[in-house]
Amino acid sequence: MEFSAAQIAGLLNGQIEGNPETKVNSLSKIEEGKQGAIAFLSNPQYTPYIYDTDASIVIVAKDLALERPVKKTCTLIKVDDARQSFAKLLEMYNGMRHNKIGIDANASVSSSAKMGEQVYVGAFTFIGANAKIGNNVKIYPNSFIGDNAVIGDNTLVHPGVRVYHDCVIGKNCILQAGVIVGGDGFGFAPNSDNNYAKVPHIGNVIIEDYVEIGANTTIDRATLGSTIIHKGVKLDNLIQIAHNVEIGENTVVAAQSGVAGSTKIGKNCMIGGQVGIVGHLKIADGVKIAAQSGIGKDITKEGEIVQGSPAFGIGDYKRSYVMFTKLPELYSKIADLEKQIKELKK
Repeated sequence: MEFSAAQIAGLLNGQIEGNPETKVNSLSKIEEGKQGAIAFLSNPQYTPYIYDTDASIVIVAKDLALERPVKKTCTLIKVDDARQSFAKLLEMYNGMRHNKIGIDANASVSSSAKMGEQVYVGAFTFIGANAKIGNNVKIYPNSFIGDNAVIGDNTLVHPGVRVYHDCVIGKNCILQAGVIVGGDGFGFAPNSDNNYAKVPHIGNVIIEDYVEIGANTTIDRATLGSTIIHKGVKLDNLIQIAHNVEIGENTVVAAQSGVAGSTKIGKNCMIGGQVGIVGHLKIADGVKIAAQSGIGKDITKEGEIVQGSPAFGIGDYKRSYVMFTKLPELYSKIADLEKQIKELKK
């Protein structure tokens, strides 16, 4: 699909410097630009590339001062914020790419499922009894949507996603490939036979609007009640969210982190990669947890920043780390002092 500079400038409310009829059909980085591609420049460190790029169109800031002319084959579109404008363009491009409609002949959709308008269901996808699929939902091949599950309007479900029975996905969500919503929690009770009896998990998972869940992340269903991921939460790839966990609005969690059962995380938190959080804790709003930290107790102070395993305040952690790096030097000094003391005793 081709677009002209004039069309793109109209979408972005930009000013054209060059040929308005220049056509593009692909996206590229400015340093890897090629004919027929559109790029952007926002980081001043990449400014030298503007003079030699082969990209046909480059989006730049209106206040960009050039030292010399760009190539004649390059058309500039000047906007207020180049990065934001390019992001808007990417969003439009992504929307067109996912604008599929229809139910594949190899999909299995229950006769009792309620399907909205402009829905796409890919090959070998299963949609169970009484499931409710909203308008403009896109479900890619090899996915499973269980009985009574709900998926809200404009949600995008990538290939191989599993949404178990009774779980609820909100509007405008994105579930990347391999996401599992509603698997059983890790619940077992030791018994008199010296083994473990499985604890049934009969609750569900509720994912509110505008949530994005990364590839191969799993969110377990509640034992009773609901595991809840609130509006605007962003979860990276390979994250484990256990049963009855609740994550507050707009909290972000990086890859390979794990949250144990019944922990409540506040809103607007930022959790780094490979963080482990013990069960039945409460974490206040706005808390920031550095990567690879271990959280073993409640964090009650809003906006606190912690690091370490077990984690504690970032200021104390940094001071402690300085001391830690000096331990070999201190050990050598102590060893020398002990040697001198022994010699004095003799």
